Amino acid sequence: MVSTHILSAYDEELKYLNRRISEMGGLAEQMCGDAVRALVNSDSALAQKVISDDVILDHAERDIQDKVIVTIAKRQPMAADLREIIGTLRIAADLERVGDLGKNTAKRVLAVQGTGVPRKLARGLEHLSELALVQLKDVLDVFANRSAEKAEIIRQRDEEIDAMYTSLFRELLTYMMEDPRNITTCTHLLFCAKNIERIGDHATNIAETIYYIATGAQPEGERPKDDTSNMLGSAGT
Repeated sequence: MVSTHILSAYDEELKYLNRRISEMGGLAEQMCGDAVRALVNSDSALAQKVISDDVILDHAERDIQDKVIVTIAKRQPMAADLREIIGTLRIAADLERVGDLGKNTAKRVLAVQGTGVPRKLARGLEHLSELALVQLKDVLDVFANRSAEKAEIIRQRDEEIDAMYTSLFRELLTYMMEDPRNITTCTHLLFCAKNIERIGDHATNIAETIYYIATGAQPEGERPKDDTSNMLGSAGT
């Protein structure tokens, strides 16, 4: 029979992992929001802060990895408990990648600082960012309650981000075709738009992991996609 002390210690380990995921999620959200603000406002100091914060996010992911290894070795969890722990590891990896996307966007700030971001394009980037960050925030809220139904709803919403990205992609191409002097700036913005779109992809990955944690099964069917930018060329990743 497992002692109450052992169960209590195990519960504390799970709470620790959940708390670290929450901290990672909050920082990843902040980094990506700040990166877009730095981009549209040509704020190099804010961009540098985003780049520096990525080290904190990387450390948090390594901390979770170490804790997961120790917990599995000590507790040898089975079934739902094992899904919970492995799911936490997968979500930490997605959040670390979200931070990388924020950092990569911030690195573009200096490249476009001389020309600035046209206001219309800035609004497009801000709107795309809002969609992606709401998706990320919502899925982190769902992680707290492990709702498979809500996770599936968020998974379906990725189509909206893809459609917005495709629209912005076309607008950037139009700017480049209208005036070759826009090519350099718009190329950087294409990379930034793709970074933001991929935040939504990682939020969708997290939703699928939550669904798996809650049910023990993978979501049925292909995730919806409405990104047709590959018909026009690739913005890179």
